[in-house]
Amino acid sequence: MEIREFQPSDLPILSKIDEACFPPGISYSRKELAGYIGFRSARAWVAEDEGAIAGFLVANREPGRVGHIITIDVVKRARRQGTGTRLMKVAEQWACKARLRIIYLETAEDNLAAQSFYEALGYRKLEKIERYYSNGLAAWVMVKNLE
Repeated sequence: MEIREFQPSDLPILSKIDEACFPPGISYSRKELAGYIGFRSARAWVAEDEGAIAGFLVANREPGRVGHIITIDVVKRARRQGTGTRLMKVAEQWACKARLRIIYLETAEDNLAAQSFYEALGYRKLEKIERYYSNGLAAWVMVKNLE
């Protein structure tokens, strides 16, 4: 498995992966995903396994030395094999190198597997935001202190 920087030619595949990983109302359109990746302060990484994209992560630097993981997606065949953990570690290393204080993300309140995954990496639930997603589902904001 190799983790590499995003390349513009990856976008069509990443968009399909996001649609497969998340239900409508939580997944991003290709335009939205391109917009997030295109932020000047954003970084995106792609996990490749034997030439096929196995997952990706998009993060953004926000004011106040804060990092935001916008999305992390891992294809079904690559789950529970360390792909997500490796992507998260790369994002956290980037955040530490950029001297960010904290990094946070949102996850659907009913996505217990994701919540457990993030908790195992040291994230904690900070607050619940009702009706966060366009489908009406609430989200947990989960935070990790990097200092």
